Amino acid sequence: QVQLVESGGGLVQPGGSLRLSCAASRSISSSYVWKWYRQAPGKEREFVGVRRWSDGSTTLADSVKGRFIISKDNANTLSLQMNSLKVEDTAVYYCNLLYGTAEYWGQGTQVTVSS
Repeated sequence: QVQLVESGGGLVQPGGSLRLSCAASRSISSSYVWKWYRQAPGKEREFVGVRRWSDGSTTLADSVKGRFIISKDNANTLSLQMNSLKVEDTAVYYCNLLYGTAEYWGQGTQVTVSS
């Protein structure tokens, strides 16, 4: 069993930056696919980006490509660096972990981009 806790959300002006973290309750060092999703009010949850253990690669959604960066900071933390934030980035951000055969979700952290 793995617990995921997101942090780093908040209120930021358009053009600003935030760094989200997803901390796992144990070391996640192999056989994982670790993702970020977001859900804006009244909308479906959407994929933001993924980091794969198999080759260390990351993929970002077109809507955030060039502005967001996914990194694995240490054995139990995945981060999402968000730059050049836009009003339309406002959402609750969730991390999702596929680890072995199990899937885990965090509780989410609110990001609000507003002037």
